Amino acid sequence: MDISGTLNLSIGNDPKVGWRFPEDRLREVDPLQPETDVITWAASRVRSGGVIIYPTETFYGLGGDPSLPEVVERIYRLKEREQHKPLPLIASDEAAARRVAHVWPEVAERLAHAFWPGPLTLVVAASRLPLIWHAQTGKIAVRVSSHAVAHDLAAAAGGLLISTSANLAGKGPCAHPDRLSPELVQGVDVVLHAGATPGGLPSTLVDVTVDPPRLLRAGAIAWERVRQVLA
Repeated sequence: MDISGTLNLSIGNDPKVGWRFPEDRLREVDPLQPETDVITWAASRVRSGGVIIYPTETFYGLGGDPSLPEVVERIYRLKEREQHKPLPLIASDEAAARRVAHVWPEVAERLAHAFWPGPLTLVVAASRLPLIWHAQTGKIAVRVSSHAVAHDLAAAAGGLLISTSANLAGKGPCAHPDRLSPELVQGVDVVLHAGATPGGLPSTLVDVTVDPPRLLRAGAIAWERVRQVLA
C-alpha cells in the first residue's frame, strides 16, 4: 500500500479522489507490527500537543494527550462534540488505566483481566483530574486497546491517549481513512494510515461505579460474556 501523501477522502458516495494531504502529517503504519520510528514520531507529536487520527480494534480514533487542556478543548471543537460528554481514553496497560481512577474496584480488575486488551471500555470514578478530563461528571471511561498501533502509541505517548471516534458529532464512525471527513483531517496534525480497521460494533461500555455494573452501550463484547465474568 503506497499512499505517497495522497488520501482519497470520501463523503458518502462522493469520493474526493486525489485530495492532497500534507505529507509531513501522514504516515503509513503496519497494523500488526507497527514500525518503531513511525510510532516514535507520532508519539512526539502527541506529547507536544498534537491531535492525531489513528486505528483501533474497532474504528479509527481521534486523540491526543489528555493532560493538556488545550488538546482536550481542540478535540471537542474538531468533533463539534458537546462538552458535557466526556472523552474516553486508551491506556497502554491496566496500571496506566488505574492512574485515572479514584478507586479501582475488584469488579474492574476482573473485567480487565478477562477482556483487556480488547474492546471493553470501563467507566470508573475519576481520580483528581482536571474537570475537563471527565466533563465534570466525576467519571472517566478507559480501555486497553488490542490494536497494535493504538497500544504502542499510547505506551510511547506516556501511557494514556484520548480515544474518541474520528468523526463529526452525529456522524457514523469510520473504519477506513479514505472515508474520513476532510474537515476533520484538515484540523489534525497526524494521520496514521493502517488500512481498514475491523469496524462492526464499537467497544462495549460498562459502568463499574455502580453495583451491579451497568451496561451503558452494547458493543463488540456481548453483554452476556460480561455477565458471565461478573457472576
